Amino acid sequence: MATVPLLTDAEVSAEALAVFADIRATRGTDHINNFWRALAHDPATLAATWARLKAVMAPGALDPLVKEMLYIAVSTANGCAYCIHSHTAAARAKGMSAAQHGELLAAIGMAMQTNGLVSALQVPIDAAFDAGAPENIS
Repeated sequence: MATVPLLTDAEVSAEALAVFADIRATRGTDHINNFWRALAHDPATLAATWARLKAVMAPGALDPLVKEMLYIAVSTANGCAYCIHSHTAAARAKGMSAAQHGELLAAIGMAMQTNGLVSALQVPIDAAFDAGAPENIS
């Protein structure tokens, strides 16, 4: 259950309605996700979050499908069920196959396992892997 009511188009401010219009236009759909409807209580946060998400998830050096898959991985690590579901749906819409989803889940699981082991063992970083070392910065 949400901690705030999910606002309908009739209940949101003009500022929030303008963001909703941009979401609809950008995504080519009439559907506004519950996340945006909850954020609409604070139109400034809604607008800032949408603007940043739209910029980050736009095509760039990383393919949009790759970005959705990264979002799934981070959402899994953060335990965000809403984001796991919404970005899995988005990844599927962008062409993620069942095989790709399976490999993604295997990679997420492996990373979580090895991250846990390295953290528990407090393994020091190899000099060759130290991304902050001057000799490793390109």
